[in-house]
Amino acid sequence: MCDVLPAVPEPISADPPGSPRNALLTQSWLDLAFLHWAVDPAEVAPLLPAGTVPDTLDGATYVGLVPFRMHRVGWFRLPGVPYLGTFPETNVRLYSVDAQGRRGVVFRSLDASRLIPVAIARTVFQLPYLWSRMAVRRSDDTIIYTSTRRWPGPQGAYSRITVRPRERIDEPTDLEHFLTARWGMHNSAFGRARYLPNTHPRWPLHRAELIECDEDLTLSAGLPRPLGAPVSVLYSPGVAVRFGRPASSARSPSAGSTRAR
Repeated sequence: MCDVLPAVPEPISADPPGSPRNALLTQSWLDLAFLHWAVDPAEVAPLLPAGTVPDTLDGATYVGLVPFRMHRVGWFRLPGVPYLGTFPETNVRLYSVDAQGRRGVVFRSLDASRLIPVAIARTVFQLPYLWSRMAVRRSDDTIIYTSTRRWPGPQGAYSRITVRPRERIDEPTDLEHFLTARWGMHNSAFGRARYLPNTHPRWPLHRAELIECDEDLTLSAGLPRPLGAPVSVLYSPGVAVRFGRPASSARSPSAGSTRAR
């Protein structure tokens, strides 16, 4: 349980609330599949960092499994790096809100295929990046994402996901906005709770058919049970993203407090 309690959460918005003046990081996220499972908030609350509680919609929160292609990560105003900054990635994520009402995601694991970016992210940002053997490939009208973990473990944790993108979504539902329009990340680094804001254009979203999902990344990330069939499967060709500088996500002195269980 945690003794935090958010102010009223900020509105769910398909468009970013603002843009960072000086971008800390730039990158593009391409060929994303969004797989989501509804869970009881009490199941995942212990997995969130201090200063946050599960973000909910109609009483449920969600576990996300998101494979994609990271493209040309860049620092400050430098151009993105073509090789070290370009690689497949698959993340397991939860949905969070802090005492200032900021909605975000919490990454439980981030598998990536480039060792040097993994080491930098683990050291500088204390993010749970893991080095894995990965591939993203197209076959006819499907996209296949594969990963097998190398380091630091559990070694052999894996995923194989195949989706078939379908029609473009003109009017996403409230749930689809809730799952995809997240404008920040919560994490703990060097003993302090942090919020890292991001901005990007509105997601181009498509319905997607799930052909195959064989994985144990969610269990390896600390989820308490197998999740069954996802309740939402989406695809996006991608967006260009900018990250601002981290801010504290500690409870503000004026914020109220309740106990989340």
